[in-house]
Amino acid sequence: MVSAQSSNLGKTYSLLMIKSFLIWTFTLAVCLLVVGFPLVVLMATVGCLLSIVLQSVLPVSAVLLVAGCLVMFNVMAVLIVAGVLTAKGIHPNEVRWLNWLHGEEDKAHTSVYAACPLTCEVK
Repeated sequence: MVSAQSSNLGKTYSLLMIKSFLIWTFTLAVCLLVVGFPLVVLMATVGCLLSIVLQSVLPVSAVLLVAGCLVMFNVMAVLIVAGVLTAKGIHPNEVRWLNWLHGEEDKAHTSVYAACPLTCEVK
């Protein structure tokens, strides 16, 4: 009985860790694309200049090499940061600014319409 409960808890914990890692990976990738847009533009500019420089040395595969390295760098950065956050035990539900991720509405912004004083209930 005890070993069955222990293995069940181990499975639950491992599934929770995998779920946390996948949520962190998704969140960091979205943040990199949306918030990190200037960083992406800077990396693309550096990549273009680097491929022009490498074109004289590697005429056939300079663009492919630079593009592959930039994509691999971004993917590895997201996976490493997601792994570190998961290994530290920080779950996305514990992060205050991720309320959009787990469906909590932001109560700081309430809409007030012009007809509201006449039609809405005053509390």
